[in-house]
Amino acid sequence: MNQTYDDVMSGARDNNIRFTDLCKMLEALGFSHSQGRGSHQKFGKPGIMEIIVMQPIGPLAKGYQVKQVRTLIKKYRMGVDR
Repeated sequence: MNQTYDDVMSGARDNNIRFTDLCKMLEALGFSHSQGRGSHQKFGKPGIMEIIVMQPIGPLAKGYQVKQVRTLIKKYRMGVDR
């Protein structure tokens, strides 16, 4: 999980983050998730206005969605326990 967090926060691998790893990272940060339409996954967290909706492209997360997650983490100053 820490490696995924580091990769997301670095911005160097936005198009190479595994979708399942990104979902697990969001859950570790306290987000709950629900199934959307088709392969869409919705993530929300109390106290955060934004809802994250993601859909994989094969086994990977879409680069723009990784960037959205990074922006949200920075905005709300979320981190992982090290």
